[in-house]
Amino acid sequence: MRIQTEQTQAIVIDIQERLFPHIHNKDEILKNSIKLIKGLKLLNIPFIINEQYPKGIGHTISPIKELLEDTQVYEKVTFSCCKTKTTMQKIKDRNKKFVIIFGIEAHVCVMQSVLDLLEDEFIPILVTDCINSRNPNDKEIAITRMIQAGAILTTAESLLFELCVSAKNEVFKEISKLVK
Repeated sequence: MRIQTEQTQAIVIDIQERLFPHIHNKDEILKNSIKLIKGLKLLNIPFIINEQYPKGIGHTISPIKELLEDTQVYEKVTFSCCKTKTTMQKIKDRNKKFVIIFGIEAHVCVMQSVLDLLEDEFIPILVTDCINSRNPNDKEIAITRMIQAGAILTTAESLLFELCVSAKNEVFKEISKLVK
């Protein structure tokens, strides 16, 4: 199944100030997430930002927030972002079946969001090099579970080129620079 730009939206899940420092391989996750966000913006993919209980965990980390300064932030206390009515309504209102998912933690909020998206007949696109947990084993098990449930797995670079479709795409050169 080919992922198409006009049918795609993206959700940033809980990349927050007090949680992010404890995430395994956090520098690589940040680097890949920035690359992904910049590329998706070039392709005009709309975003949603979710924050788990920001009063306690803090807000989205600055490098991500700055790239998405015009993006609506939705607060949640449920682990799945889909259990927050305003977030789920925004996802549905966009009427785009592919939902790119990245953020933390893979085995809690990311996985539960993916499972709920599948239940609501969306197609979650899990960007595996832009998710993680504090414990690498938790990420590994969560990915296995999400595959079994029906999520599509990819990497930031692979996804950006798939959405670009062709070297003749007007943003191809800019995306190529991002991934080098």
